Amino acid sequence: MTKKKPKQTSSTIALNRKVKHDYFIEETFEAGLSLLGWEVKSLRESRVNLTDTYVFIKDGEAFLIGTNITPLPAASTHYVTDPTRTRKLLLNHRELQKLEEGVNQKGHTCVCTALYWKGHLIKCEIALAKGKVAYDKRMDDKERDWNRQKQRLMRHN
Repeated sequence: MTKKKPKQTSSTIALNRKVKHDYFIEETFEAGLSLLGWEVKSLRESRVNLTDTYVFIKDGEAFLIGTNITPLPAASTHYVTDPTRTRKLLLNHRELQKLEEGVNQKGHTCVCTALYWKGHLIKCEIALAKGKVAYDKRMDDKERDWNRQKQRLMRHN
């Protein structure tokens, strides 16, 4: 008898935590991804890096650039794999128009914030974001430190 793998408790594959530090997130969208078989197998093992990932919009289509999906040693014997290839995002026309209008504004960009499972499909959460300036980042750090300190004080009292 073969043993079944235990099911994952969380549907999240990968998070891009750097986005919340570098950008103000204004609006989020859910997009499908066009992937190859070896990429899906690697994503099941959470072998992905989203740190420098962004979305590029050209000719009414959206593409995910900079995502590094490391191939599994066993799954990549038949293919010449490219871990950082450009992947197409699947969005409807209205969402693409909103993203294109948003990206054309000064200081705005579109970044990938998370990859997750939705049923048997892999979805990408993308966000329309505005870049933070250095003093905004410092203020966020101070606020986060103050909240931690408040929690410590509340625990000790």
